[in-house]
Amino acid sequence: MANQDDIFKNIISHSKEYGFIFQSSEIYDGLSAVYDYGQMGVELKKNLRDYWWKAMVQMHENIVGIDAAIFMHPTTWKASGHVDAFNDPLIDNKDSKKRYRADVLIEEHVAKIEGKIQKEVDKAKERFGDSFNEETFRSTNARVLENQAKADAILNRFKDALEKNNLEEVRQIIIDCEIVCPISGTKNWTEVRQFNLMFSTSMGAVTEDSNVIYLRPETAQGIFVNFLNVQKSGRMKIPFGIAQTGKAFRNEIVARQFIFRMREFEQMEMQYFVRPGTEMEWYNHWKQTRMNWHQSLGFGSENYRFQDHLKLAHYANAACDIEFNFPFGFKELEGIHSRTDFDLKAHEQHSGKKLQYFDPELNQNYVPYVVETSVGLDRLFLAVLSKAYIEEKLEDGTTRVALNLPAFLAPIKVAILPLVKKDGLPEKAREIMDMLKFDNACSYDEKDTIGKRYRRQDAIGTPFCITIDHDSLMDNKVTIRYRDTMLQERISIDKLPEIIEEKVSFKKALQSLK
Repeated sequence: MANQDDIFKNIISHSKEYGFIFQSSEIYDGLSAVYDYGQMGVELKKNLRDYWWKAMVQMHENIVGIDAAIFMHPTTWKASGHVDAFNDPLIDNKDSKKRYRADVLIEEHVAKIEGKIQKEVDKAKERFGDSFNEETFRSTNARVLENQAKADAILNRFKDALEKNNLEEVRQIIIDCEIVCPISGTKNWTEVRQFNLMFSTSMGAVTEDSNVIYLRPETAQGIFVNFLNVQKSGRMKIPFGIAQTGKAFRNEIVARQFIFRMREFEQMEMQYFVRPGTEMEWYNHWKQTRMNWHQSLGFGSENYRFQDHLKLAHYANAACDIEFNFPFGFKELEGIHSRTDFDLKAHEQHSGKKLQYFDPELNQNYVPYVVETSVGLDRLFLAVLSKAYIEEKLEDGTTRVALNLPAFLAPIKVAILPLVKKDGLPEKAREIMDMLKFDNACSYDEKDTIGKRYRRQDAIGTPFCITIDHDSLMDNKVTIRYRDTMLQERISIDKLPEIIEEKVSFKKALQSLK
């Protein structure tokens, strides 16, 4: 059984070999933490984006979409707090000369303690079998309680340091926990400093400070500055939402774990505008709605969990993450935040323009409160890829690598395979291709043995392979092979669109969200 590190390495090499993800500018030795999506990756990414958009916009009468520009007036970022407060606490190891995020070092140290607790739980579960009560064990076992107290003490101390912006205390926690540099193995740390993550550039012909603008570090502000434009032109009534997908840019110093943390990435965000005082009700509603959406992909509820934020952002009165069990552990996949009226009020103040809503039911104007859902599309891509990837031992002793993707997300839905390249089979196969390609992404392949062609399609996650043989010319039937079971059945060609549509349509997945 391969360990998680090996599986993660295999997923990364599989991504390149089968055209999902390439290193950016690879012929020039690449650009760190920047990636390109290949011919299969771009299709899977588009399908994930479409599923989010349909679930968020198409299925909600009171949610609409926009596409705001990446460049925004620089005062936008002053108002949002990004110019002054969009920082990561960084620390260097003097021996390895490597730079780390101080918060990540501490969180990983706590995760190791939590790992020890889980080992105790797993051992006890094995020992006591069906009679095991995990809750009782966690609340009574001395070793578990000792480790839990240790983890809680570190997190509470860390939270307190962050809230006071006490960087010396953050460094002291690293020293007291005896955290070592993974490269040098030493505890020879510098001071902790804050580093702003925004990329800046200049607009216009003259490079002066007054011309400095930023590449947006998030897509949300494009929604906030367009709040009134959308509300008035769309005659929207509160509560209503504005959704957007698009690129964001962060100058991550410690970018790693493949496409998990990148410098150029894509967000899918929805800002839901609500009456003040109702925000917690909507916050809880969107927490559950978004969790249901993730679980509808079919990768098991045990791979998702809620994690409340240790330190609330300056704009929030409640915040949590939906974390996913990546090959490198549970990490953030999506954030749900109750942002209060911070953003709209800040833009009112900096722009001098009123950003208020007249509520006919209350007969009054007010600045709405906002509940945000924000998911990283690249992280979602990695989550799906890492759980869909399987290495399966077959009865004949061989191994097949497959991507068990939900059929509606698969880059290619149908592979059309003539058994041989002669006797009229390619012509018949092309007829079928021409029939199906208007509704489905299809692939035509006539090279190599049929077994090798099946394996190629398994590796990119194609749910259906259709083989055309000599009998097909006589009886107008083909063999359809199913990726997940590898079972094959003979069916009439005219039934193909119906069978495929039933499995690959977004409709069934969207209906499951009700």
